[in-house]
Amino acid sequence: MGEIKILIVEDELLIAKGLARKLEKLEYLVVGIASSSEAALQKVEETQPDLILMDIVIKGDLDGIETAKLIQEKFNIPIIYVTAYADDETLERAEETESYGYILKPFKEREVHAAIKIALKKHQATLQMQKSLKAAQAVTDEKSRFLSIASHDLKTPLTAIQMSAGMLKDYSQKWTEDKKQKHFDRIQTSVQNMNNLLEELLVLSRAESGKLTFSPEPTCVVTFCQSIIEEVKPIANSTHRLVFMSSQEVIQGNLDQHLLRHILINLLSNAIKYSPDGGTVSLKIYQEEQLVGFEVADEGIGLPRDYQDKLFQQFERASNVGNIKGTGLGLSIVKQAVDLHQGKITVQSEVGKGTIFTVILPL
Repeated sequence: MGEIKILIVEDELLIAKGLARKLEKLEYLVVGIASSSEAALQKVEETQPDLILMDIVIKGDLDGIETAKLIQEKFNIPIIYVTAYADDETLERAEETESYGYILKPFKEREVHAAIKIALKKHQATLQMQKSLKAAQAVTDEKSRFLSIASHDLKTPLTAIQMSAGMLKDYSQKWTEDKKQKHFDRIQTSVQNMNNLLEELLVLSRAESGKLTFSPEPTCVVTFCQSIIEEVKPIANSTHRLVFMSSQEVIQGNLDQHLLRHILINLLSNAIKYSPDGGTVSLKIYQEEQLVGFEVADEGIGLPRDYQDKLFQQFERASNVGNIKGTGLGLSIVKQAVDLHQGKITVQSEVGKGTIFTVILPL
């Protein structure tokens, strides 16, 4: 912390100047002297002091205690009362403003110095506590939002399963095989959607509790990526063209296969999902010295520029997704999995033209 700025609010000029000299001797910066409530409020606005020494009896419509209350509400600056009054009523009024100290006149240099030090330390502790409470509240709000979204997204496939199962029970004898198959497919898709969401919730929970660990093992990257392509094929439709490309036949490295699967499955499934009109979805891998690159590209709806800055935040979804379902959790998980590899992820995108995600991981 640099020079500590102090404002003196005192209606007796001689006392104020004497106090200012003491403070300057103690290497504090006196940013002003005010003798009334109006002047004090103006000086606070102009100088933004770190601390205020406030007399209780001052000029103006408001006394020092009333002025202190206004200052604390508006500026949250610590205030120490400096006064000749020590009666119970005055002390009680002063306490109600949550002041940071109370010095009786006449005072000694050492008393003022000690009171200022204690007040500033107490104020820093208070600010830190407020910051911690705000962060805790943000976590609580985020978890509430998280549970709300998860609950909603689990209800949707459960409803679909319930409806299709009920209709199959009541009408299967009257339906054609095609119609029955349609409802079986609907149940299977809903179960898969629930499984995907629960998997995302589990991974996110592990990440937040520090239990998402990095466990590398020898990996044939080309073979691994080919198996991932086979895994995502069922979620593509006839309008999608899945393409896999590798710069060389063999790329060997030590990678966490569980985390790498999360990265690639999320990026590829997003590429398919956000290409509702079809087109090419590709996975290209390449090796550069001791690094391996994974490039997932699509020709889908693209990402708006304002969304790209908050791409990896939980629950964030782009404004142009329309009715395409999603939780806003996938890319947050991808980012954490990349970070655990000590890798890097970047994105290039243009609305209406498509998106390219590039992941670089050390081998």
